[in-house]
Amino acid sequence: MTTMHRRFPGGRLVIASHNPGKVREIGALLGPFGVETVSAGALGLPEPEETGDSFEANAELKALASARASALPALADDSGLVVDALGGQPGIYSARWAGPAKDFAVAMRRVEDELAGKDDRRAHFVAVLSLAWPDGHIESFRGEAHGALVWPPRGARGFGYDPMFLQAGHRLTYGEMDPEEKHRISHRAVAFAELVAACFA
Repeated sequence: MTTMHRRFPGGRLVIASHNPGKVREIGALLGPFGVETVSAGALGLPEPEETGDSFEANAELKALASARASALPALADDSGLVVDALGGQPGIYSARWAGPAKDFAVAMRRVEDELAGKDDRRAHFVAVLSLAWPDGHIESFRGEAHGALVWPPRGARGFGYDPMFLQAGHRLTYGEMDPEEKHRISHRAVAFAELVAACFA
């Protein structure tokens, strides 16, 4: 059975995030499609509590909250770092490992401390993009990027755990990589390609 996707009608789209780095990255991905974006933070929308037990559940929760509060379609991302040797942690709690100050230097240090004595440094990033409408309709798309963790962190670009993630087949971490290159290969790029094919192209 083929699922019928709902097309984005044009006009304004809320990026349901208060994370400036994430807002910039999603805005850049949407740029070629002539979409007018505005962040949930700029609209003064509250950040809903992420009570879901999966990336999909949290992305959908955030997208629906912004769509209903703004009466506009809203796009939310829930993403995180999944570390094999840590049983999948930090996973959906990736942002929480950065603490109330959202200091990802602290989060990266914690990951490295937890990996002490472990040889397996495999990890992958997951991104789920959910596009919601005020009437409650929602579309979700998942992307993954696999690689390994390096220490010490390298590069000041990107955000979050980017400086310690080296995607398989690449020499530069996401923190060292030109943003355009990262946008082409990342977990978010994979999810975004599926979103565009279903709802924008």
